[in-house]
Amino acid sequence: MAKENKNNTSPKKPKFSSYWIYGAILLFIIGVQLFSGGSSWQTPPEITPDKLQEYLKEGDVNKVVIITNTRRANVYLTKEAKEKEIHKNAQDKSLIPSTAQIPQYELQYGDLQNFENKLNSTITDNSLSTSIVYSQESSLLGDILVSIIPFILIIGIWVFLMRRMSGGGAGGAGGQIFNIGKSKARLFDEKTDMKVTFKDVAGLEGAKEEVQEIVEFLKNPEKYTNLGGKIPKGALLVGPPGTGKTLLAKAVAGEAKVPFFSLSGSDFVEMFVGVGASRVRDLFKQAKDKSPAIIFIDEIDAIGRARGKNNMTGSNDERENTLNQLLTEMDGFGTNTNVIVLAATNRADILDKALMRAGRFDRQIYVDLPDVRERKEIFEVHLRPIKTSETLDTDFLAKQTPGFSGADIANVCNEAALIAARNGKKAVDKQSFLDAVDRIVGGLEKKNKIITPEEKKTIAFHEAGHATVSWMLEHAAPLVKVTIVPRGQSLGAAWYLPEERLIVRPEQMADEMCATLGGRAAEKVIFNKISTGALSDLEKVTKQARAMVTIYGLNDKIGNLTYYDSSGQSDYGFSKPYSEETAQLIDKEISKIIEAQYIRAIELLENNKDKLTELAEHLLEKEVIFKDDLERIFGKRPFAKDIKEAEEQELNGN
Repeated sequence: MAKENKNNTSPKKPKFSSYWIYGAILLFIIGVQLFSGGSSWQTPPEITPDKLQEYLKEGDVNKVVIITNTRRANVYLTKEAKEKEIHKNAQDKSLIPSTAQIPQYELQYGDLQNFENKLNSTITDNSLSTSIVYSQESSLLGDILVSIIPFILIIGIWVFLMRRMSGGGAGGAGGQIFNIGKSKARLFDEKTDMKVTFKDVAGLEGAKEEVQEIVEFLKNPEKYTNLGGKIPKGALLVGPPGTGKTLLAKAVAGEAKVPFFSLSGSDFVEMFVGVGASRVRDLFKQAKDKSPAIIFIDEIDAIGRARGKNNMTGSNDERENTLNQLLTEMDGFGTNTNVIVLAATNRADILDKALMRAGRFDRQIYVDLPDVRERKEIFEVHLRPIKTSETLDTDFLAKQTPGFSGADIANVCNEAALIAARNGKKAVDKQSFLDAVDRIVGGLEKKNKIITPEEKKTIAFHEAGHATVSWMLEHAAPLVKVTIVPRGQSLGAAWYLPEERLIVRPEQMADEMCATLGGRAAEKVIFNKISTGALSDLEKVTKQARAMVTIYGLNDKIGNLTYYDSSGQSDYGFSKPYSEETAQLIDKEISKIIEAQYIRAIELLENNKDKLTELAEHLLEKEVIFKDDLERIFGKRPFAKDIKEAEEQELNGN
């Protein structure tokens, strides 16, 4: 009795290999070649060209086939010549079928032209009926290869592309060829990858409070589920670019210590139909297997745009299928548990309403630009790896960067370090940061730009006009610095420290427009001419005046109406949401507001023409002037809030 196999396993069958197919094809081609006229038993006897001339003169040659590409010729005898004793050895009748068209002799010639001339001369001189045929030699193997090589190339390219899509290399034969529908999400392991916490996120206190509940749920879900509560399934981070939406999502994952799937909305979009929906299903399947987990979709507006708009050609069907699958996964019959979806966008107004409803992204967390206190905290975070001077004041830096996002502040810190290193400093000081702010806001200095003396004088009075008018108006932003050194695309620039307001009144907007028009007004007052240098100023005041009339309802003639749609769902096309009569009235009111402030600026400069001239001449001499120069010429501003602000600036070392 045979011994039983201890492991009770049968011998493994040899795996099928694609090399077997390649070997079979190669053997088939070799066999075809052997039986297609390439073997030695079918080769006729070889003769010399002189022997051919002898057979021709005897009248034994029926046909001569000249093979031009091998310098060889095949000789076919007449029926009568085959019976002669001299030609009996030219053929082996035991091997050659009676119907086969095989030459009796072959020969090798030298020059084709000489060979042809000798043949033709012999045939003509002896009045022979021998024919001359031209041909080229080809083998069946070559014909087969020529016919199958295109198919081999096509199959090879197809296999290569499929293996690349499936992520397989040389061993991709056993992998999944159609792996293109798999999710491209990057998984961050909570044990090794997630090192960002809320300590690394400066500012954003309101947003951090909102997402703290998500963190608590992922850490201790029973605390909420025991009472019957449910955590929001999705949270949408909305805000301007660079405010820290992605960083906040990473901090949530780092605090919660859970797997974090990160990808972009564009990762779902492919040229193949159905791939986006397949990737959504695979993403949620992976997240469910590792639950509790967080899915973060950055720039979700790539797939979350409102459906049914601008879909005349059907080009958005694939994107809409992806969105439909995402809606189903977030709140449908197959909803996953303990999987929270975070998403970020700066275009929440164009997202589909079904995506924003309760049960999907039922929380919108607005990540706004940081205020002065939050900017100070952000500076402290980004200054950690930078060697700064001991006298550097972060309060001063925060006040000098109004409207900067977190990404802008990070850029300022890096640019200041580069400037300090370029200047050979041992540490980054306040001046390096001021130069960095100037570099980012105004652009690179172009001291070598060719400017005529007349143009330079016009630029000086233009910038001095801005400074003078802003100094005379209560609600205009206080001046920090004025320069006539070209930066970026501008020939001159003025830096202001605007007040950070939450609401703006009409008189504040009027003062800002008047200060903006001060440059053109100065050209008119001094030279009685205007130039194209006020293009950006006119663009700014036109937008402000149009907003007053059509958006904020601050015009008496139009009244308390607004033509602004915050949802972004209105689609007026080429039409306007008001009549032609209203459009004409709007244009008149916008022009009336701008012209009134322009006249006001001219009057202010006419009354202070001597001080304007003194300031412009000082600017021509120094090229850069500061607030101290304006105080020396005009005296301190008569507004209490500005005096207090100036004192704070002085205490901070300005």
